[in-house]
Amino acid sequence: MSLLSKRYAFLVHTDRCIACNACEIACKNFYQQEASVHWRKVYYMQEKDLPQPCRVSVSLACNHCDAPSCMKACPTSAYSKRDDGIVMHDQDRCIGCKLCMMACPYRVPCFDKTLGKVSKCEMCAERLDNGEAPICVKSCPVEALEIIDLSTPQNAAYRDTLPGLPPTDMTHPSTRFIEAKMGKQNWRETK
Repeated sequence: MSLLSKRYAFLVHTDRCIACNACEIACKNFYQQEASVHWRKVYYMQEKDLPQPCRVSVSLACNHCDAPSCMKACPTSAYSKRDDGIVMHDQDRCIGCKLCMMACPYRVPCFDKTLGKVSKCEMCAERLDNGEAPICVKSCPVEALEIIDLSTPQNAAYRDTLPGLPPTDMTHPSTRFIEAKMGKQNWRETK
């Protein structure tokens, strides 16, 4: 990848997320996913991982890793990585063996019982190619999600992990975070 090419990543503002699930629902509706398939999920961070008791939510999807374990584990080469960093999944090559599901430390790939195959978030690559934001980003009412270009220097300052997530040296995920501030002024602080 040249230094001038884009490297897309999700930026998650945990300081803004209100756990409304609009991103998750928009993705599910847009792609008409089977009931058990969720490409994006909203989680609450575990209080044991935080410096003080509070409620912090985070919206997560595929991390479009630099070293995707799903791609390494797939026996049919159903995964590929675009020059802009987006990890794609080819349904026609997928045999539904679930090896990618077992390999992913983030438990991102989902098994679609109707198709008998695995699927995952592709960052709405076709929308990005047309200059549009991914459907999850577009649907967030508090702008807790955005797409950034990791090849620009100012985006290097964001956190690359949160407490409780797997170590980043395993797959080098591209997702970045702005962490919720813990303190008396934080509106999420439990009383």
